[in-house]
Amino acid sequence: MALKHPHVPVGGSEDLSVDPLFTLESDHIPRHKLPDGQIAPDVAYQVIHDELMLDGNARLNLATFVSTWMEPQAERLMSECYDKNMIDKDEYPNTAELEVRCVSILSRLWHVPDAAEATGCSTTGSSEAAMLGGLALKRRWQKARASAGKAADKPNIVMGINVQVCWEKFANYWDVEMRLIPMNGNRFHLSAEEAIKRCDENTIGVVAILGSTFDGSYEPVAEICAALDSFQADTGIDVPVHVDGASGGFVAPFLDPELEWDFRLPRVASINASGHKYGLVYPGVGWAIWRNVDALPEELIFWVNYLGDNMPTFALNFSRPGAQIIAQYYNFLRLGFDGYRKVQGYARAVATRLSAQLAELGPFELVTRGDELPVFAFKLRDDIRNYSVFDVSNALRERGWQLPAYTFPKNREDLAALRVVVKRGFTHDMADLLISDLKRQLPRLEKQPAPVHDSRMATGFHH
Repeated sequence: MALKHPHVPVGGSEDLSVDPLFTLESDHIPRHKLPDGQIAPDVAYQVIHDELMLDGNARLNLATFVSTWMEPQAERLMSECYDKNMIDKDEYPNTAELEVRCVSILSRLWHVPDAAEATGCSTTGSSEAAMLGGLALKRRWQKARASAGKAADKPNIVMGINVQVCWEKFANYWDVEMRLIPMNGNRFHLSAEEAIKRCDENTIGVVAILGSTFDGSYEPVAEICAALDSFQADTGIDVPVHVDGASGGFVAPFLDPELEWDFRLPRVASINASGHKYGLVYPGVGWAIWRNVDALPEELIFWVNYLGDNMPTFALNFSRPGAQIIAQYYNFLRLGFDGYRKVQGYARAVATRLSAQLAELGPFELVTRGDELPVFAFKLRDDIRNYSVFDVSNALRERGWQLPAYTFPKNREDLAALRVVVKRGFTHDMADLLISDLKRQLPRLEKQPAPVHDSRMATGFHH
């Protein structure tokens, strides 16, 4: 069956009654089967356009990490490349060259030991890149176990419970035991101490997140690596680290250059990042980068004779668009290091100012303040019982804002919070509008005798 939102029924009747705009269309158009004949392109466009008007405004979507604004010149470049298949490297050699340049740029940005050995690839998004990183970890562990004459049938991977769902998919699809570390008290992500407790000879790696989706905080990558160094000294077990830099990989290099989280740490074997988040590209493009060629087992790379050329590929799919890769290179060329620093710095300034304004309103307490990723979470004071964060989210939706409310995972299910993701295109002026709308809604909420919405009635939201 088709996958759909569990709380949204299939809309409308079987047939769509069409307004006779052009006297070119039939009276009814079927929704769930192919029409018997053709209709005019203007009519097809208008029908679909009108249905999509009910979608939310992407610029007011504070839930998504995905880019919702690009410069017109980037959009023009993308429109010129919609028909280019990234896999056809022989037919589109210059597009392929731009991908190679992007890999080289990111390798240098993340301090690979030898830039001449830049090893990586583009993907459809950070989720695919994370899975490729996990596959490389598993295959390296299997080879090491085989060389030592040991069994390799019970691999496990260690990570905090705050990981994105792609890591659950990786563990499920490739039969790896997930050792999830729950939250505890005010610790909302993975710690070095807790990571070490779960490691053993079957651990293929530890995943550290540079920017948790729950609250925008960085996990202590350097501390985790140092603890694993000590663990290896004590046990002889060498456990590599993969950094999920889906968002932080495009933030920390520009705003926190002194923070060591990348290949400056010898234990970091691979990094994934999302070009369509703080890489500032429309969906979907991601990046996977390895420390060197040895970190990516050669047998995972397929050489495919396709359309007259023998090409290497390491991906979970085959065909995919080249436009997003070209847009990524446009951003690198257009912004440079200083441009990215200014864009991300502005986002962080908006986030920290907005979080401070929210804290001053009275009903709210900050969980984080947006001073790592430009992302922060906040909650209601414990003494407020007559309305919930889910009521706040629904009230703001009346004004067009999509502000997610959710409960934290295992061990902190008691904590219900709202989260704001500040990204390019969300300005100080828009933040002021959000505060104004919140002030407009609070008096009504404060008159409620009891909460109306809870986590069971919340709008769909996934990390």
